[in-house]
Amino acid sequence: MDKSDEPKKKQRLPMAEEYLLLLKTQNYSPETLYNYERDLKQFENFLADENVTFSKINKEDLLKYKAYLTSRDRRLPVKEIIAAGRLAPGSINRNLSCIRNYLRFLVDMDKPVPVPPDAIKMVKMVKKHGQVAELDELIKLVESPTKFEKDVQIALRNRAMLELLLASGMRISELVGLNRNQIDGTGRIFVRGKGRKERFVYMTPRAREWLERYQEARQDGVQALFVPLRGSRMGKSTRRISTNYLQAKIKEYREKLRLNLPTSAHSLRHGFATYLAESGANPAAIQVLLGHESLDTTTRYVHASDKFAEETHKKYHPVK
Repeated sequence: MDKSDEPKKKQRLPMAEEYLLLLKTQNYSPETLYNYERDLKQFENFLADENVTFSKINKEDLLKYKAYLTSRDRRLPVKEIIAAGRLAPGSINRNLSCIRNYLRFLVDMDKPVPVPPDAIKMVKMVKKHGQVAELDELIKLVESPTKFEKDVQIALRNRAMLELLLASGMRISELVGLNRNQIDGTGRIFVRGKGRKERFVYMTPRAREWLERYQEARQDGVQALFVPLRGSRMGKSTRRISTNYLQAKIKEYREKLRLNLPTSAHSLRHGFATYLAESGANPAAIQVLLGHESLDTTTRYVHASDKFAEETHKKYHPVK
């Protein structure tokens, strides 16, 4: 019987659950744990589709796996459905990094591995020229909830969220996870970011004003800083605004404003870093504010502005 005609057997990767448990004990965020679990299931799908047992994997199989990840025909790890599009290089590298770290975990546990972990090579990332919206466009986006929302409390809440994103540079996941007690009287916000790393971010007077207006309009004792309007007034709800809701609202506001450049919650974070850099902020300070582990990550934001590069050239070039 031809190998392709053999039944596909779904197999569990050895000690996969123990690997995820280790990540959990190392204070990885729930989102990271969820992504790593999906990545392991994606690898299991590949092995099943290829009828390859884990112990028989070779370097050629790893090359096939890279091709599998870029394919539109791969099965998603959830609901066993076919993917609708190709993974981006960054998502592919996250997946490959997960498998490589999983193999390293097996080595640390004195378990046999079919290939050395370093045999898994990352794919080449395409370097894109960063684009950042003009500051006046970002300000129009931030102000749009009070222009387009008919419900006053929704307008105040959404305006406060966008003001905070632009003022602080925090991630959207950090924003929606905030509690009231994470903000002190000086305008500092205590944030738990990726990998449970903790830092302070800061409000501008303008952002602080809109947050206070939103808080005054609320009639509940819920600790979550931003809550859905429905069910939030009774003081018993633990629901929070979702990242999907805020992203959808930003897209709606952007379309109504007819902004040319794509703008999102991440665009506000990008703009925060870029315009601080243009004003002369130290990249190391921006790194701390953004919560980046590596300064290399920060420089992708800092160097995104053509205006900053042009002004630097004119100011510092020795030949006038």
